[in-house]
Amino acid sequence: MSTESVILRRTENQARGIGQYAVDFLAGKWGEPAESVYEKVEQFHLDSIACGVSALACGANAPRVLRAEALEYASDDRQHGTPLFGSRIKVMPEKAVVANCSAVREWDANGTNFGYNPARGATKGEFGHNDFYPVAVAAAQLAGLDGRQTLKAMILLDEIRGRLAEVFALKNHKIDHVVHGAIGSAAAYGAVLGAAPEQIESAIGLVVAHYIPFRAIRAGKQLSDSKGASAAISAEVAVLSMRRAMRGFAGPADIFRNPQAIFCLFEKPATPNTSPFDLYLATSGADFAIMGMHFKLGLYEHQSAGAIQGLMDLLHRHPALLDDVAKLKSVWITIYEPAFGIIGDPAKRDPRTRQSADHSMVYIIATLLRKAFQTRQAGWSELMLVPQDYDESSIFDPLTRQIMERIEFRHGGREYDDKYPDGIPTTLEIEHQDLGRLSSALVMYPEGHARNAGGNLSALLEHKFRVLAGLGVKDVDALYRRFTGIAQKSAVEIANLYDFRIEGC
Repeated sequence: MSTESVILRRTENQARGIGQYAVDFLAGKWGEPAESVYEKVEQFHLDSIACGVSALACGANAPRVLRAEALEYASDDRQHGTPLFGSRIKVMPEKAVVANCSAVREWDANGTNFGYNPARGATKGEFGHNDFYPVAVAAAQLAGLDGRQTLKAMILLDEIRGRLAEVFALKNHKIDHVVHGAIGSAAAYGAVLGAAPEQIESAIGLVVAHYIPFRAIRAGKQLSDSKGASAAISAEVAVLSMRRAMRGFAGPADIFRNPQAIFCLFEKPATPNTSPFDLYLATSGADFAIMGMHFKLGLYEHQSAGAIQGLMDLLHRHPALLDDVAKLKSVWITIYEPAFGIIGDPAKRDPRTRQSADHSMVYIIATLLRKAFQTRQAGWSELMLVPQDYDESSIFDPLTRQIMERIEFRHGGREYDDKYPDGIPTTLEIEHQDLGRLSSALVMYPEGHARNAGGNLSALLEHKFRVLAGLGVKDVDALYRRFTGIAQKSAVEIANLYDFRIEGC
């Protein structure tokens, strides 16, 4: 099967074009994605389920609050409601989506994209995460789709948000990256449920005109629930906007060329009545955006993965590093922007909340070292960061705090900046009393990165699933079977996909 795409030119109504693309893609107008694409989206979805189950089992605040809120919106008409994770109770779909997406995103431990496609010159480098699958599942449950069709809706959603991330950098304008996910969510939800392209256009217009979240939600010395729930809230308004549009509410048209909307407002095109970019969207084959997305192998901000890999490499090559923590003199981490400004922010040297700790490079590396010294083990599986590593006792652990004081974080300048977002360019060095100065050398593609060729990903993802899901279910094997082989599941099985028990929820 050849790889093909449609091109939505900057001179045309791209919001209407996304709507038409979404409808045609689900109808199979151009053929099918390759099997490797279906397999990859199932991997990302499975990973997101482990994150969501564990967040609910651990009583994380935002998922708990939003789940309780959702239960207040139980659907009187059961045919028009969708269930929450671990529940048979059906609630209004936008409330199921906000609760479920919040659980998935809470740990900041699921998939990531960097918005980087040099083959097309689309390298704006916007972040994004695989937070929005509950939107596709909710729509599939309402429409009675089978498993393969449900996965195709997930591919559609990720294709739209992933390609937008390649051509428009929201972060450059202090706008949160979830806007691209909201646009993809509106389109996928509407297309699954039979919306016309003009209705999808209206929903996208509503999202962009009424619901733009700025990065204020991520600013401050100690981050709040807003950071973790941003994708969930945007997914909620995307579904709500699509439902309104399907009832006849007309939102702003042609929003990508609207001079007062974020796209043309912040990146004014040289030619009037155009948007700032052309948009390529895959139709068949293997070149879908999801194939370039990355996994996190534990709870950490994705831009710390290079430093984690560098540490793992040094511990593997020099086991004597773990003989005596007193002999660890210094750790130097050299990295690129924007990582230096985000996870190297001086305010992050003293994290006091989990949301700040998992965005603190010094805390992440110090915690891994503390675990390594205490267990005398090294490796991604052995040291995988889990929710317990971000509880109060861990955040204020005396040994972790001592190690944090020995870590220096520095910007590598253009030499490093130019290598991102192709990779995660990082060098980690350790000064040891007996072993001297040790260097990881430059790390570009750590474990979990789409271009990592280590071959350990499947085993590490399964380990991660079992560790996280095991916090919330007694029979992890049964949960694993429930969320694998999705393409072979019937419409009835998809309708009952969330019908499992989460302990403590």
